[in-house]
Amino acid sequence: MARQRHLKDNFFLFIKGLGMGVANKVPGVSGGTVAFVVGFYEELIYSLQKVNRKAFKLLFYGRFKSFYYYVNAPFLIFIFGGSMFSYFSVSKLLDYLLRHYEVYVWSAFFGMILGSIYYVSKEFKDWRFKNLIAIILGVSVGVIISIMDPATENDNLLFVFLCGIVGVSGMTLPGLSGSFIVMLMGNYVLLLVDSVNVLYKTLTEIVSGDFSFVNNPNQIHYLKIIGAFTAGSGFGLVVTSHILGYVLKRWHQIVTALIIGFIAGSLGTVWPFKHAVYKLIDGAIAIDANGNKIVQDYHRYIPEVNDIETWYAFLFMAMGIGLLLYLEWYGRKNKKVKNG
Repeated sequence: MARQRHLKDNFFLFIKGLGMGVANKVPGVSGGTVAFVVGFYEELIYSLQKVNRKAFKLLFYGRFKSFYYYVNAPFLIFIFGGSMFSYFSVSKLLDYLLRHYEVYVWSAFFGMILGSIYYVSKEFKDWRFKNLIAIILGVSVGVIISIMDPATENDNLLFVFLCGIVGVSGMTLPGLSGSFIVMLMGNYVLLLVDSVNVLYKTLTEIVSGDFSFVNNPNQIHYLKIIGAFTAGSGFGLVVTSHILGYVLKRWHQIVTALIIGFIAGSLGTVWPFKHAVYKLIDGAIAIDANGNKIVQDYHRYIPEVNDIETWYAFLFMAMGIGLLLYLEWYGRKNKKVKNG
């Protein structure tokens, strides 16, 4: 019975990682928000903090089993396994839905963020003046980020490494969208679309026994880019987790207040009623490696109340809110079962 419960827990960890991975890829949505609301955020930070000097000593002396349990590897493997798997599965479906049902997808995410604000605020009990200032600061930063103009694309490997460090912030800091920051840095399409697709193509070729990619300079270039981005993300995860672990322990309420502000400030980024403003090159709409138009910015508008699409959008918002409320209920129920 214990074995079945263990397998079930691992399965749900994988699903949670899947959700975090999908959220990380969508500009304006934070994977850290998923971790915070679903209830594994603090364990995630705690586990990443364990990647430290002692962990490397255990590896150096060949104590692999001790290392495995010291860094809480079972948890990290299923969370990040689900997150990585999402880039080649659910994220592909999400790309399709964003192309064909953009308003409804953004509406669902908007509802989920509204639900997460309710969830986090309900758990927050300390409304002192300094915490209210932290909330206002968080909202302000979120709004400023949402209205900034994106930079131009830059494939320099050091800059890509920096994008990895900054982009992973969405996984460790709820409400701050790492993919949106990467978009502002000009490298969203390069890192989270083109390079991921080349990596998927390369892995498919390797599995089929085709190693011709080693003679393809363009493919090797993209693999170097995804390698530098991954290295930066791994470095950023460990460093930011140590910083966040330190500040959470000492200023838990202020950090939580900032998180509430960040999440609220991100609402402008995922506002569903908007028109895409496409990137232009020599007067023509720029196209990425997959033939998709490259979005540079969005023009937001107030929807028409008598439009049927508006009401469908509101329905998807309600579904997003409902999903978050269900996750909150499920998390409480699961916690009671484990404690009881």
